[in-house]
Parts: sequence; structure tokens; C-alpha cells
Amino acid sequence: MPVLTPANHWKANRVRTGSSCVWLILLGVLLLAGPKPFAQTAASVPSKEYQIKAAFLYNFAQFVDWPPQAFPGGQTPLVIGVLGADPFGAFLDETVRGEKVNNRPMVIQRFGRVEEIKACHVLFISRSEAAQLEQILSSLKGRNILTVGDTDGFAQAGGMIGLVTEKNKTRLKINRDAAKAADLTLSSKLLKPAEIVSSEKR
Repeated sequence: MPVLTPANHWKANRVRTGSSCVWLILLGVLLLAGPKPFAQTAASVPSKEYQIKAAFLYNFAQFVDWPPQAFPGGQTPLVIGVLGADPFGAFLDETVRGEKVNNRPMVIQRFGRVEEIKACHVLFISRSEAAQLEQILSSLKGRNILTVGDTDGFAQAGGMIGLVTEKNKTRLKINRDAAKAADLTLSSKLLKPAEIVSSEKR
């Protein structure tokens, strides 16, 4: 099991500040190296909320199994994408810099439109895309992409993991059926602290 080094301890303390309920549960499982301090202007630093959510995006990749066809080659990188307005800035890039999942490098890509998405494994759908959320999720059906978002009702709308902030705590709502339909397997360690929801009939 990985050791919680001083650098990791710094990261755990920083993230836990805003989401102690979920993070304390996940921390005992994760104990992973995470984002490192880096120089940036105050204007470029995302809010504490999105620092926490960037860490969750990184950690989700550790607890999802993709089918073999999602990675054409042995060194195919695991791509975390952001669709729409980017609330993370350079912070998300620094969070995954130098990190690997199953010996695959992690990279960040940003997309202005869903049609631009080619290779992607974890996709954060920004609140800026709320009006088109139903169409976006529909267009991604059949693709092995873990969809994550913080729009109200995201998981109930067919997204896979909804990040919900309540009283300064980030909670998870997971649509297990949506993940299963995309041929993704979510670890029980990810499901345990989450609220499991189903897609609402529309």
C-alpha cells in the first residue's frame, strides 16, 4: 500500500478542508500522491471548491475499470477532459502532472464542443453546458467515457458521477446504471461513500 509521505500529507490536508465527510472516507483508501504546490498568480488559482473537485477527478481514475478497447495501445494515456468553460485552470494540469494510472500517463484535454472529443476517459462537463446537458449525454452514449459534472441533477439526468456541494462539503451522487451502460466498472470503494441514484424519466 502506498505510504502517506509529507508531500501527500500536505495534499490530503488541503483537500480535506472543504470536504471532510467524503474525503476522510476516501483518504484511507487512496493515500495517493497528488497535486504539488506551484507558482501562479492569485487570479489563476481556482476556488477551494474546484481545487477539491480537481482532486476528485484525479482520484476517480484510480477506481474505474475501462474495457480493453478504451486503450488501443499499452502506453495510451488516460485522458481527463473538460467540456465547456474550464473552472480548474492550470490547477488540474498540475494535479496530474507526472502521475500514472496502471502505468499509463495522465493528460488533460479541453473541448469547446462535444463533437471535438476523440479520445477521452474521464470527462468533466462544465456548468456552462447545462442547457445542452441532455444532448451531450445522449451523444456520448455507447462510448467508454466516465462523465462527471456538478450541474444540479447531473447524475439523475444520466451523468455518471455528480459532485454536489452542500454546506461546504462535496458529496458524490453516482448513476451506476449509466456507468454500466458505458461498460465501465466502478470500484465498491468509490460506490460506498456515494449516494446511488437512477436516471429520471423524461
